[in-house]
Parts: sequence; structure tokens; C-alpha cells
Amino acid sequence: MKKNFFKIGFFLFAAIAVLNFTSCNKDDENIPSPPTDEELTLSGSLSAEKTLLTGYTYKLEKGYHVKSGGNLIVQKGVTIEAQENSDDPDYILVEQGGKITAEGTKDQPIVMTSKTKSAGAWGGVHLCGKAPINLSGGSGKSEIGDATYGGNSANDNSGIIKYVRLEYTGFAFNAEKESNGLTMYGVGTGTTIEYVQTYMGADDGFEWFGGTVNGKYLVSTGSEDDSFDWTEGWIGKGQFWIAVQDATEGDCLIEADNLKDNNMNTPISSPAIANLTLIGNNSATNKRGVRLREGTHVKMYNALITGKESALTTETTGTEQSFLDGKSLVEYTSVSTVFQTGASLDLKSAAGNAEGQTINFSNTYLGIIDGGKDLSSDSFFTKATFKGAVAANNDWTAGWVRK
Repeated sequence: MKKNFFKIGFFLFAAIAVLNFTSCNKDDENIPSPPTDEELTLSGSLSAEKTLLTGYTYKLEKGYHVKSGGNLIVQKGVTIEAQENSDDPDYILVEQGGKITAEGTKDQPIVMTSKTKSAGAWGGVHLCGKAPINLSGGSGKSEIGDATYGGNSANDNSGIIKYVRLEYTGFAFNAEKESNGLTMYGVGTGTTIEYVQTYMGADDGFEWFGGTVNGKYLVSTGSEDDSFDWTEGWIGKGQFWIAVQDATEGDCLIEADNLKDNNMNTPISSPAIANLTLIGNNSATNKRGVRLREGTHVKMYNALITGKESALTTETTGTEQSFLDGKSLVEYTSVSTVFQTGASLDLKSAAGNAEGQTINFSNTYLGIIDGGKDLSSDSFFTKATFKGAVAANNDWTAGWVRK
């Protein structure tokens, strides 16, 4: 009986050991191998699927093009570091039919930065989609990378950019071309742009060249040109935007155009945007806050604008006529200075508007004013019956935004 007991024990021990060994082998099979030096470098082009793994820093060498059929998957917490090639600059460009799937989290954002921490070190991120634009012929070429954009697919999908910080962008390619933080060329509504910050860039923070893509929870910090910029018939939506200018740099908080060469080209830029906190630097030379011109239309609600001598200006016949025709409006907006408008527009008397207001913020940009408009009948807009982008008791920037 004693011998049988030991035999049974021995066989049980052996069986458990085999199971444990098998289990460990299976677990080991699911653990990805560490990337090689070559795999840690982004260079050339991508036509398939490539995943950048959490916990690693990847080097960006020159222009990196995601071609049609390619998908650059960036896991949470990844850092991409531009190497600053002066003759052939670093940038990421997603071409028509390609995708970027960059999904960070509040606690582990994706950071795209450069070796040297100074504005203009690299070329930023560029998306080229198939959504409508208003250039003659319905298509154009990106300023960076010479990629085609535009088309007839309003719901085109260029991927996801979420909880991503873009630092030190704005490389000057030549006297006419200087890149932004995030540039969207003809990008469609199938694309997700949420929780994105551009930080200390040498040109614009965010720029839309036509398209239909929406943008929510966007932060432009220290952009040396415009914080937000649109042109070429952008007709998307936006909510919860923050712009904070550097003490000495920065042009407009928003510069908005339809098309310079022909103000009436269609589709006419006509975004709907709400819950904005726009903070200028009181520059003696760059005095305009929101500059509406070149025939653009806009519907803007629930904004706070401060730090600019002229909080909002309108220019060109097409833009001013759009207000008279009811196609454009600015409502529930408080400004610390004045609305400077032409064509007998009286924005200070529009619903919920107020000039000469004392607007205070804590911790740079936290703070709202009650009395905004509820836009949530449109499923894109979150109910926010206040003016401004971020309440002190609901700081959606905490943990991932750099100040």
C-alpha cells in the first residue's frame, strides 16, 4: 500500500510538471521578441502592417510613407523620436488608402518628439485622404511628400490618432513650405482624431486642407504661427479645443479660409465648432485672435477668447455675407476685448455673446463660464452648457498633456 502511494505521488508530480512546462511554453510563444535595431527604425515606406510595441522608443529617419494597404499600428506608451536629418527631414505621411492606428491612453500617451527639444526639429504627421476638397479638379498634392489627396469619399478612413502628443514640429522645407504638427489633407469622417496635443511647433498646430474629418479634445500649445488653421473646404466638426500661445510667439489662435484664389469655390469651408478656450499672448504685432477670411463660413459656439486686441475679425465679402445670410454665426462666446467685424455685423449682440469680459483661468487654461448652448441634439457634440473647453472639476487634459 505504501509503495502504491509513492507511485501515485510520483506520477501526479510528473503530470503537473509536464502541464506547467507546456503552459510556460505556450505563454512564451505569446511574448513578442524584442525588436531588432532595424525594426526600431522607421524609414522608407510601409505597404503592409507594422506594430510599434509598448515600452520601446523608435527612431524616425527621414520621410516615412504609409502606402495604400499599409497600417502603422502604434501601441500605447510608444515614443517615436525624429533624428533631425537636415537635408532630408523626418516626417510621417499616411497616403491615400493607408492608415495609422495610434491609440495611446490617458496614462500612457504616444509621444512623437525629436532628439533636440526645440521647435522646428522635424516635419510632424500628415494624413492624405479621399474626402472632398475645393481645389480645381478636386485633388491636390501635399506640401510635404508630394502625395495626392482629395476625392469623393466623405467617410474615408485614414485611421485613429488618440492620446498622442506631437512635440517640436514645424520643419521649414523651403521658403514656401513649413510643416505643422498634425496636417489633414482631404481626410474623411471615418478617421478618429481625439485627445491630440501639438507642443512647441514652429508653424501651425493643427491644419485642415478640406475634408470632412472631425476633431475633439485638441490642444495647441506654443505654436509659433496659428494654433488652428483650415482652408480648401473643410466641413467637419470640432469640440473642446484649447490654444495657449507662447509668451513671445504665435500669430492667430484660429486662421480660417475657404480658398485664397477663389473665395467661392465649393465645398465652402463651413465647420461647426464648440467649447473653445483660446488664450493669446497679448502681442503688439499679432493682434487677431480668430481670423475669418477668404470666404470661409463657420458656426462657433461656447468660446472664451482672451489675450488678443481683436478677439475675432471678419474679412472678405464672402465671409461677411455668410453672416448676413445666416449661414455663419458666432454665439455664446465671451471675449476679453472686442469683436472687430465689417459689413454692419454686430456680433456683440448675437445670442449669448459678450465683449470686454474678465476671463480668469487656473493652471493655465482651466475654467469655464456658465451659459453655453447645448448642441447634443447632434450626436457628435457632448452636452456642455458652458463656455470654454475644460472645467476645473473635469480636467480631460490631466495625465497626457504637456504644459
